[in-house]
Amino acid sequence: MKVMVAMSGGVDSSVAAARALDEGHEVVGVTLKLWGGESDTGCCSVSDVDDARRVAQQLGIDHHVFNFGDDFTRHVVDPYVADHAAGRTPNPCVECNRHLKFDRLLDRAVALGFDAVATGHHARIVTRPDGSRRVARGADPAKDQSYVVHMLDQAQLARVLFPVGDRTKDDVRLIADQLGLRTAAKPDSQDVCFITSSAGRAGFLADRTELHPADVVDGDGRPVGRVDAVELVTIGQRRGLGVSGSDDRVFAVAVDVPRRRVTVGGADDLLSDSVELVDLAWVDGPVTSTVQAQCSAHGSPAPAVVDGDHLRWLEPRRRVAPAQSVVLYDGDEVVGSALAG
Repeated sequence: MKVMVAMSGGVDSSVAAARALDEGHEVVGVTLKLWGGESDTGCCSVSDVDDARRVAQQLGIDHHVFNFGDDFTRHVVDPYVADHAAGRTPNPCVECNRHLKFDRLLDRAVALGFDAVATGHHARIVTRPDGSRRVARGADPAKDQSYVVHMLDQAQLARVLFPVGDRTKDDVRLIADQLGLRTAAKPDSQDVCFITSSAGRAGFLADRTELHPADVVDGDGRPVGRVDAVELVTIGQRRGLGVSGSDDRVFAVAVDVPRRRVTVGGADDLLSDSVELVDLAWVDGPVTSTVQAQCSAHGSPAPAVVDGDHLRWLEPRRRVAPAQSVVLYDGDEVVGSALAG
């Protein structure tokens, strides 16, 4: 089978390429050039491209760079800015997977005669008795990335491979070390690739949209502080709320961009019984029994029931910021997803 491996320059995708080779596939490595601006974090720096190229040389496979910068700006960066301007909290890595790695790249691979695209995500693909497929959690609970690849449909799942999904991170690094790969000890990328450590999120957004100061009020509407930019505040935030003189921990419990207002409260005020769902999609049809719902990439799943366009927690949970992905699981398998409204 001809397999195109998306090589980000990290250890996971390096080992994904190595394992695809070991399985007897004809392998070519590809690195995506997505962000043309300044970058010192994430997976878009010049050094990451160089690492991917060097690993491909070590493995004896061809390596190419595809420039998908315009698609990345249209599908990831512009929505990221628009969401913040509207008081939502976007998931740029989810949207990058949705529109770039498993749409644009997959289409390119098929057009070039490849049978599949492989990535270094810590997730698995399981085949059910009826032949349908589902995304499932990776073997390493601490590194599971099923949340960020939850959007894959049946046609995509038939052409996607996750070669390290059945391995722990320690196993992956051991394989890389045994093969002498230059990425064996490379730290994991943790940050959004187009947000630099120097300018940060505030600097990036200030260059692209107008930021507005806002009043911080308590639950009764009484002013208790000010923030420099309401667009930078997200539900559940504690730091940088401009509230002083209180011995209690306070959190942002509501963000109202048009009114230039952030409402704060205590931990109990942050709890909610439900989440409004937008664009709910099921993998195999609606699930009426209890599901496990996860609302952030590193969040803990909790039991809930989906009732129409609402998810109802069995026990109150912290409010979910609008635009966050809500991924629904049955055991380890993804059965549905939506965005928080």
